[in-house]
Amino acid sequence: MAKAIVVREHGGPEVLKLEDVQCAEPGPGEAKVRQAAIGLNFIDIYFRTGFYPAPNGLPLTPGGEGAGEIVSVGEGVKHLRPGDRVAYAINVGAYAEERLIPADRLVKVPDEVSLETAAAMMLKGMTVEYLLNRTFPVKKGDTVLFHAAAGGVGLIAGQWAKSIGATIIGTVGSKEKAGLAIKAGYDHIINYRESDFVDEVRAITGGRGVDVVYDSVGKDTFPASLDCIRPRGMWVSFGQSSGPAVPLDINLLSKKGSLYATRPTLFAYVAAREELEASAAALFDKVRAGEVTIAINQRYRLADAAQAHRDLEARKTTGTTLLIP
Repeated sequence: MAKAIVVREHGGPEVLKLEDVQCAEPGPGEAKVRQAAIGLNFIDIYFRTGFYPAPNGLPLTPGGEGAGEIVSVGEGVKHLRPGDRVAYAINVGAYAEERLIPADRLVKVPDEVSLETAAAMMLKGMTVEYLLNRTFPVKKGDTVLFHAAAGGVGLIAGQWAKSIGATIIGTVGSKEKAGLAIKAGYDHIINYRESDFVDEVRAITGGRGVDVVYDSVGKDTFPASLDCIRPRGMWVSFGQSSGPAVPLDINLLSKKGSLYATRPTLFAYVAAREELEASAAALFDKVRAGEVTIAINQRYRLADAAQAHRDLEARKTTGTTLLIP
């Protein structure tokens, strides 16, 4: 028997229960992974509360990223074997000591990257890869606004954008978080609790506005984010940690300067195996080159997943948080 967090009803952190579960042997196309570490992400809260419907309903084991070693593989799996170090980003199922996973969703972890680092960066790091490389391809000289700059995605984004040669502005909610973001490469930090971020962005850019806003906050930053964007720039909404944004009146996009708006998800960008491999490779390359360092700032035991969720919802965490089986 293995331990896993199981959610049998939607609700607050208290519905996260540690239970004994039976992890079967892998079927065709599957692999069994013994996990070394599990990444914590806000999307886990959406599945726990029912805001996002879980792929297979309830009961649910949350968690979208992790890393560990292959225990066994099922029929037809040729690219993996027992003992391989692997990592993944997928919707649910990670809060467990062992798990089954489709083998085509697993990537091998380079020897130079620890399993804890891999678990801490797969979902967040590949999110940054598609946001900066493909949703709005950031180039040298662009100016970017990234909300929640001291979060797990934000700290990776600051370093990645800096390696491209962009000017990056970040928003945070405390002086402590401002310091973390500056260390991650942000050129300008705005504490939204002390000043109006629209006014600050306009001052920083000389009234021009930024080329793109990456917004995972939602209610607290929209529609004000649109006032930060230059004509024909882009608003990228990829989360809603403060709650759902007000519905978008599409006429606002023309009124604010013929803007573009998109609501992307990682899973649409890595749906094909070749896209997954390319995205993971780009991330591993950044880490191995020293251009991106993964900040693991909190660790909790798997049994303490409920407390980890409380702290994440209260915005007490910075960088990346791991659950350790």
